[in-house]
Amino acid sequence: MLGMDVAAACAQRGYDVQVHDLPEFDVTNPDHLRQAVAAADVIINCAAYTNVDRAQSQSDLAHRVNGEAVGRLGQLARETGKWVLHVSTDFVFDGRLDRPYVEDDRPNPINEYGKSKLAGEVLLRQSGCSHCLVRLEWTYGRHGRNFITKLRERARTTKALNVVNDQIGSPTATAEVAQAFCDLAEQRAEGLFHFASEGYASRYDVAAFVFDHLRMEMDLRPCRTNDYPAPAARPLNSRFDCHKIEPLLREPIAPWQRPLEHFLGEL
Repeated sequence: MLGMDVAAACAQRGYDVQVHDLPEFDVTNPDHLRQAVAAADVIINCAAYTNVDRAQSQSDLAHRVNGEAVGRLGQLARETGKWVLHVSTDFVFDGRLDRPYVEDDRPNPINEYGKSKLAGEVLLRQSGCSHCLVRLEWTYGRHGRNFITKLRERARTTKALNVVNDQIGSPTATAEVAQAFCDLAEQRAEGLFHFASEGYASRYDVAAFVFDHLRMEMDLRPCRTNDYPAPAARPLNSRFDCHKIEPLLREPIAPWQRPLEHFLGEL
């Protein structure tokens, strides 16, 4: 989902973009990684194992993709003098903080997916390569399934829907992320950053916004996360403080409603 928008944004800015993806490219294959790094001047790694619930039973695979492969990428980048931008997630936090998370807050993942993504962060830093780490949250876009597209799919089969109102974050368009990544790549920025749309909402609030703008009748019912146990625990607070990244961006970060309204209009 994210990688396609990043590739398109980079191409629009005049870069020669090479995209590596399954099944031809396997990020856990050392030879594939070595060839990809050798052919690039800049590496933006959007590859990830992202099935949060399945990661509980496939933790070995999640850690190979989200952890070990990232460490190997960092080692290759250090050896060849390449700069890496790597994507991480709000799931490295436990969601128990009573304020938005800043980059210096201590990670404490509460599921295997979050643990695997944190392992990738640690291994990339330990590699010693020139890199930029960007944590994202609640992303949606034209490619792939996400919370927004799932809402639309559900509306075709039901007129009543329970949505959690105790998970708080910022729905963030991959198109917005892609532009931010281009800004960071042009500067070869280094360090750890949080990026999300401005403002915060519950999952329930986002669902209400979506159905209102799509003019779909839906009996929305608020519920709690604990009402629907899942294999993987979710952080309730996914709010990010994005002040650190703002000076590096061409444009101010937009409120979450604006990109989402545009996305819904395209649908």
